[in-house]
Amino acid sequence: MQLLTAMATSVLAIWPYLLTATVVACAVCAASHAVMYKRDPRAAVGWVGIIIVFPIVGTLLYYFLGINRIQRKAVRTRSRYLGERLVKAQVCTQDGLRAVLPAGAEHLMSLNTLVARVTRRPLLEGNLLEPLINGDTAYPAMLAAIASARRSLALATYIFNSDAAGRMFVDALAQAVTRGVTVRVLVDAVGARYSWPSIMRSLRAAGIPAHVFMPSSAPVSTQYMNLRNHRKMLIVDGTDGYTGGMNISFGNLVQQATKDVVQDLHFRVRGPVVAQMQEGFAEDWLFAAGEALQGEAWYPALAPAGAMMARGIADGPDEDFDKLVRVLHGALACAQRSVQIVTPYFLPTMALISALSTCALRGVNVEIILPSQSNLRTVGWAMTAQLWQVLEWGCNVWLTPPPFDHSKLVLVDDEWCFIGSANWDPRSLRLNFEYNIECYSQTLAAQLREIVAAKRATARPLTLQDADGRPFSVRLRDNLARLFTPYL
Repeated sequence: MQLLTAMATSVLAIWPYLLTATVVACAVCAASHAVMYKRDPRAAVGWVGIIIVFPIVGTLLYYFLGINRIQRKAVRTRSRYLGERLVKAQVCTQDGLRAVLPAGAEHLMSLNTLVARVTRRPLLEGNLLEPLINGDTAYPAMLAAIASARRSLALATYIFNSDAAGRMFVDALAQAVTRGVTVRVLVDAVGARYSWPSIMRSLRAAGIPAHVFMPSSAPVSTQYMNLRNHRKMLIVDGTDGYTGGMNISFGNLVQQATKDVVQDLHFRVRGPVVAQMQEGFAEDWLFAAGEALQGEAWYPALAPAGAMMARGIADGPDEDFDKLVRVLHGALACAQRSVQIVTPYFLPTMALISALSTCALRGVNVEIILPSQSNLRTVGWAMTAQLWQVLEWGCNVWLTPPPFDHSKLVLVDDEWCFIGSANWDPRSLRLNFEYNIECYSQTLAAQLREIVAAKRATARPLTLQDADGRPFSVRLRDNLARLFTPYL
């Protein structure tokens, strides 16, 4: 008994030292991992600082949020050949691109070279992209496409709300299943929890094969979780595609919604580039569900649907890391006359800020159109704190009035169009899985130019004097929010 008492006393005496040693050892391991594996030195320094200042909380945060556990190389190896095998005949060569580019746009050929090397994907001929403004236009087109499906349906989205809009899609998908269509639905695990009850219950109750991407152990959904699947894609029978920035939510029905209204932009896509979209979905589905999607139902022969040249670009914190960033840098470097950017979240890296400023200094007309009120308050503050850096070198910033505008597009020299799910922020460009399409087309560029002009017509310009003239307390708040930019 005395021996047990002595042992207990010894343990009680040394446990604080053991706990301290354990905390220090874990913190050292976490900090070492950040130094070794974080590609961005600023991210490494930030994580090391958090771990040192808050050794317990910082280590746990790094373990759950800082480590990239996505390993999809095997997935890509098994699925990549499918799309390339079926679209080889529609590959657009440099000579083919030169032949269709208008006079004065030959400089964009170097951009095609860059994107081809970055993505290792061919530019494809024979495509047609059509803008769909807000859910009032996009949802009826998507639901009609689902109703027309005969062989396969692939749907990936970040947010799929359990509301009136969500129920319309569930009903349409359930009817497709009843008709014998092979349906696959992929919803991000965090995005599935933006409404309650989760839409996953309705999908599964209706017999619709559905999976969540990267199930999260967080007790509630948060916009600041890492490694999310932010892609929005619908592919019908492997021939009719829909992609852009639009989630599935009643708020996107601008003419009907009365709260949480969101303007947005989506696109109908037809032609060989749809096979690249299908390939992107197939890789995500194989990763999440373990099922390979193969065969003619998913990859039919695709005839030309238009005269646009397009290429799908997948981006994510795996083998596709930094592809969108490199494409944006290439587009800014090639621009000679104009750059028009519409984005809901504008938190570019210093490198992108320098590229935008350099564009303006070269005489390129740079226009950046942002919402005047962000749906994420902290992000809005951080955005405002950074705008002086592009304003002082001649970029033009316009702020659109409510309702919140979630649209995303880039237009260069009225010829090169860049659309998809990605925002100009660290989360989109480094931490999430995104899907964009580049397109060389005067026709699409003209349509997008009209959309940009309509947004600018109702917007107010923001000047450097406006940015500098805010009260000190407001500027201090905004700059404090800016410190968290790598994590927003």
